[in-house]
Amino acid sequence: MFNDQLAKLQKAKADLQQLESKISAERAAALAKLPADFGFASLEDFIAALKDAAKNGGKLKAKAGRGAKATAAKAPKAAVTKAVKVGKRAKITDETRAQVKLLSEQGKTGEEIAKALGISAPSVQNVKKALGLVKSRAKAAPAASAVEAAPVVEAPAL
Repeated sequence: MFNDQLAKLQKAKADLQQLESKISAERAAALAKLPADFGFASLEDFIAALKDAAKNGGKLKAKAGRGAKATAAKAPKAAVTKAVKVGKRAKITDETRAQVKLLSEQGKTGEEIAKALGISAPSVQNVKKALGLVKSRAKAAPAASAVEAAPVVEAPAL
């Protein structure tokens, strides 16, 4: 009985090792195909696109084409290290404005819209203001002082 259990354990270990090898080989093959599956001419172009996507909150930059010509023409940018990280200025397109309007009409908050579109909350506010979706604060006339607002009561003559 003990020997049978050891034999089963050895067989399970061998099966596990074989399965791990098979999965490892399939994973390597699938990873090697990824650049082509996503339309990139080379692994370097694919990696650059992944880095851009990670930097831009999961949004890939739209290109005219992702083929060899489109990606070969663009040389990789040199990495610049700065002591202070400065935010990248958002490019507000007509599509972004339309999305801000749609999300605003759906009742989303400025923070939710900013997070969804990858732009800052002040940018969302500026777009909403430009589209007339925000009521501007009207400058109120200066409030009358308490003395001016109080009714004047004259004392009866004696």
